[in-house]
Amino acid sequence: MDWKEIRGNWVIIPRNPIGIIHFLGGAFVATAPHLTYRWLLEEFAIKGYVVIATPFVNTLDHRAIAQSVLLEFERTLERLQDSGEIRKLYLPTYGIGHSMGCKLHLLIGSLFRVERAGNVLISFNNYTAKEAIPLVEQLNSTLTIEFTPTPLETNQLVQELYHVRRNLIIKFSNDNLDQSVTLTKILKNRFPEMVTVQTLSGNHTTPLGQEIKWQTGTSFTPFDALGQWFKQEVYRDLNHLKKAIFFWLNPLAPS
Repeated sequence: MDWKEIRGNWVIIPRNPIGIIHFLGGAFVATAPHLTYRWLLEEFAIKGYVVIATPFVNTLDHRAIAQSVLLEFERTLERLQDSGEIRKLYLPTYGIGHSMGCKLHLLIGSLFRVERAGNVLISFNNYTAKEAIPLVEQLNSTLTIEFTPTPLETNQLVQELYHVRRNLIIKFSNDNLDQSVTLTKILKNRFPEMVTVQTLSGNHTTPLGQEIKWQTGTSFTPFDALGQWFKQEVYRDLNHLKKAIFFWLNPLAPS
């Protein structure tokens, strides 16, 4: 895939785009999303979606991060339209986030007036700073160190202000970091019948899975068979994730 760095964002532009995806990754892997989430993001592009992946560095001020990544996304989109790389026609825009990226999309949809056809929220978590950053416990300080907004404040903002009506919440069966249960209740109370929840096999790092190259020799050996089996096992959870998102994005599209 032909990745481009445009105004600090990593971008893929398919030939005939059918939509735009703004992707935000997890706290400690978001600085290079075109590498850490490469397989998943390139699958979106293969299906015809412009991918704009915004890197960020985690700080305590999540409100400021949300504002910054939104501004960078909008500037990049404007550049693509002005240059003619994307036609100035309406294309539905979806936010897709993993882990902390979910919180940022929720803040964007609560604090800023953005147009989104929907959001996909994968492995949402909303921990306190003490829970998310083990080092905080070791700091000998009288100051209270916490994210802004706090987890409770984040839930309240979403409950009162979040305006993206259509949402897909994805959680994995073996993910002890996921906090989607509380979010599901909040969104279903706010937008009844507009929230879809999927529980898939996998764990918190499943979206980070990468392609495994396996080249067989001139003859197919038992070792090749083992390699193919291993590749299928690795891809199984990734493929389930991909299919769930694509079906939600466009239920009428051929599988």
